[in-house]
Amino acid sequence: MKIYCFIFDKKEEVSQKVRVRFAPSPTGPLHVGGLRTALFNYLFAKKNKGVFILRIEDTDAKRKVDGAEEYILRALRWCGLSPDESIVNGGSHGPYRQSERNGYYKKHLDALIAKGCAYYAFDTEESLAGHREEHKKIGKTFIYNWHNRLKLVNSLALSSEETKKLLERKTPHVVRFKSPENKTIETVDIIRGVSKSESKLLDDKILYKSDGTPTYHLASVVDDHLMEISHVIRGEEWLPSLALHSLLYDAFGWEKPKFAHLPLILSPTGKGKLSKRSGEKAGVPVYPLEWSKENKIKGYKEEGILAEGLINFMAFLGWNPGTEKEMYTLEGLVEDFSLENVSSASAQFDYERLLWFSHKHIQERSGADLMALLIDQGYGLEAFSEEKIQKTLGLVKERASTLVSLWSAGSYFFKAPEAYDEASRKKAVKENTKEILLALVGALEKADDFDSKPTKDFLEKFFEDLCKKNAAMKMRDIMLPLRLSLVGSLSGVEIGTIMSELGKEKIISRIHAFIKAC
Repeated sequence: MKIYCFIFDKKEEVSQKVRVRFAPSPTGPLHVGGLRTALFNYLFAKKNKGVFILRIEDTDAKRKVDGAEEYILRALRWCGLSPDESIVNGGSHGPYRQSERNGYYKKHLDALIAKGCAYYAFDTEESLAGHREEHKKIGKTFIYNWHNRLKLVNSLALSSEETKKLLERKTPHVVRFKSPENKTIETVDIIRGVSKSESKLLDDKILYKSDGTPTYHLASVVDDHLMEISHVIRGEEWLPSLALHSLLYDAFGWEKPKFAHLPLILSPTGKGKLSKRSGEKAGVPVYPLEWSKENKIKGYKEEGILAEGLINFMAFLGWNPGTEKEMYTLEGLVEDFSLENVSSASAQFDYERLLWFSHKHIQERSGADLMALLIDQGYGLEAFSEEKIQKTLGLVKERASTLVSLWSAGSYFFKAPEAYDEASRKKAVKENTKEILLALVGALEKADDFDSKPTKDFLEKFFEDLCKKNAAMKMRDIMLPLRLSLVGSLSGVEIGTIMSELGKEKIISRIHAFIKAC
């Protein structure tokens, strides 16, 4: 198919009541590509004081996966993308599951048939396979359309009596769209501009399957019209269907919504689209939440990525505000979003960039917020005072890009190490380490005022005095194994801060545990 594209001014015009929809199929967990589509629909609706609709496209019963619908709802809720109308919220344009709307599709299908815009096709799979093979032998591709449809088994080639008999006998059949023979189809996309294609190159797409269910093409067009969708914002994989959908609107005599096809999201390597396989290969999740239907596939929530960090990052996959501004809340994105600033170029999924956004959002969260998030993640902080938790998180949050790394950076303030980093152990432990640590314990036990005076100056003098009393002892020989015994690795904040927060009793206990482990 030849398509002629012309660049035009992508100035966004919104003159009608904005109603947009996100319409996933419950065939598995929500992919981040779908999340980006939901996000852009949500932002556009809220920016224009419109309505954001969640519609579940579940007509393909064979591909429906148990738990997928609930997963989609949970994922959107976690990201803050609450629909105005949905299977949960209800609304004046329901039902919002396509499996509950078959009456609408059959009614409008019959109208198309009556108009002569659609027809019954009784061809078997075997006969169609034979036609494809014959065309292949002569180097051609079989297309079911105007140039051969009168030679095939359908209501256009058969008499009305023959067609009626086949229908009465319940002969398996589909309903196909009758594409025009010689028509230039002009379509407009807000992001990509104007394109022209020739109808003679289109096949007569199936609108209704032999099992009595509609295809995406019929169902989506009928639903978008009946739900008064003003703008269809969807992934570029649907761009090849735009000409057909335009023809369907014309056949029904309906006003078309405005279309915007979002750019592809590429894998972290930049080669091919971001898929479950490419994500796994790069060690990058492709779902917002854990999907446990198969074998516990982690999502970004379980990775400790903040929801607002993920949303901020996803917004920049194909869109930019036209300024240097990068940090956004969801409310800020609503204020600045526009479809005219969405690019048609594919966007690479940069995981390190996502971590940067998550890190920045962690820095902006209060200690109380971070505490609540860590408790929600199941880190068992309920036993500690809010003051201690918030103080500790304030000490370590600069080091964190996820809630997991936040906990890792500060966990030693709340619980003793359960293991010791092996590389750190090799670096810190010498032949005389045990004797040095025991000498340290002895000095601590004698320091009656330690807990009341663990200032930086006090600790510096404490260690200086310890080295003076033990001539063979060097500061490095003390500090490395001490940090390892308190933290479990050689990382962490300044050692004096750790000691002052833990107190003498816990310090001694952890040193003894480390000596025993060595």
